[in-house]
Amino acid sequence: MSRVIQRPALWRRLRPLWRGLDGPLLLACLWLMGWGLLAMYSIGHDHGTRFVDHARNFAIGALILFTVAQVPAQKLTRLALPLYLVGVALLIAVALFGITKKGATRWLNLGVTVIQPSEILKIATPLMLAWWFQLREGQLKLLDFLIAFLLLGIPFALIAKQPDLGTGLLVLFAGLYVIYFAGLSWKLILPLLGAGLIGIAALIAYEPQICQDDVKWPLLKEYQKTRVCTLLDPHKDPLGKGFHVLQGEIAIGSGGLSGKGFMQGTQTHLEFIPERTTDFLFAAFAEEFGLLGALALLLGFGALILRGLNIAANAPSLFERLLAGSITLSFFTYVFVNMGMVIGILPVVGVPLPFMSYGGTAMVMLGLSLGLLLAIGRSRALIQR
Repeated sequence: MSRVIQRPALWRRLRPLWRGLDGPLLLACLWLMGWGLLAMYSIGHDHGTRFVDHARNFAIGALILFTVAQVPAQKLTRLALPLYLVGVALLIAVALFGITKKGATRWLNLGVTVIQPSEILKIATPLMLAWWFQLREGQLKLLDFLIAFLLLGIPFALIAKQPDLGTGLLVLFAGLYVIYFAGLSWKLILPLLGAGLIGIAALIAYEPQICQDDVKWPLLKEYQKTRVCTLLDPHKDPLGKGFHVLQGEIAIGSGGLSGKGFMQGTQTHLEFIPERTTDFLFAAFAEEFGLLGALALLLGFGALILRGLNIAANAPSLFERLLAGSITLSFFTYVFVNMGMVIGILPVVGVPLPFMSYGGTAMVMLGLSLGLLLAIGRSRALIQR
C-alpha cells in the first residue's frame, strides 16, 4: 500500500524536470539513439568494448541534456562572453604550449586531464555571436556585422593553424549561421557564393594540372591538398589515399535495398572499412541495413532538424532564435559533411555522425547542444502558459 502511495509522490517530484520539454524533439532523439545503439552493436560487437562504451556515452550525454534543459535560456547570455574568452585563451595556450600528435598541435595538458579546446568553441562561438547581436538589437549597422566576423575569425584562424581545418570549418559554419539569421544582406552573401562556385568549377576543370605533386597550394597543408585531390579522383591511388572513399562506396552499394542483415556486413567485419565505428560508420550501416535503413536514419535527422528550426522560429528572444537556429543547422552540417565524405562528394574530414559515431567528446557536445535547444523550446512553452 505504501508503495502505491509513494509512486505518485515521486512522479510529482520529477514532473517539473519534464514540464515544457519539447516532445517531438525528444522523440526524434530517442529514434536516433535507438538506431545508434543498434548500429554500434551490429557493427562494433567484435571491436572491443565499443558498444558498452557507446551506451555509457549515451547515458552521460542524456544526463547533460536534461541538466542543461533545466537552465532558463536567457541565463545563458551570462556565459557567452566568459566562455568565449576562456575558449580563445585556451586556443592561444595550445599554440604556445600544446601537445603535438601526428603533426597537429590540438591538445592541452591541464595536469589533471588533456583537453581539446577547439571543441569548446563549437558552442562558445555561436553563444558569443548571439549575445553580441542581442546587445545590438534594433540598431544593427555594417560595423556590427564586421565585428561579428572578427569575433568569428579569431577562433577559426587559431583552430585552422593547429592545423584542424575540419573542426575550424564546423566552428566557422556555426558562427555564419548566427550572422545569417541576424540579418546579413544577400548582397554580401551572393558574391561569396558565386566566388565559391567559380573556384569549385576551376578546381574540377584543372584537376590534372593542379594536383601534381610538385604544385603547392597556398593556405593549405599538403595533406589537405591530398584530400581534395583524392575526392576528385580516388582511383588514382585505390590502395592508398583513395582506399577509404572507394571501400565506403563499395560497402554502401553492396547493401542494396534492405542490406546484408544484422551483423552480416562483409566489408565491415573483414576490416575493409577503416574507422567503421567512427567517421565511416554510415558506410558500414548502409551495408548492413541498406537503403531502407539509411532512409529511416535520414527520417530521424530530418525530424530533428525541422523541429529545431520550429523552436528557433518561435523562440521568445533574438538571442534564443539565433542560438537555436545555429545549433539546428550545425546538426545539418554534421550530417551532410559526414555522409557526403562517405559517399564521395566531399573531402574526407574528421566529422562524426551525430548519435551514431563512437566518441565521448562528441556525445558530450551532442547532449550539450540538444540541452540548449530544449531549454530554448521550454522557455517558449512556459511563457505561453
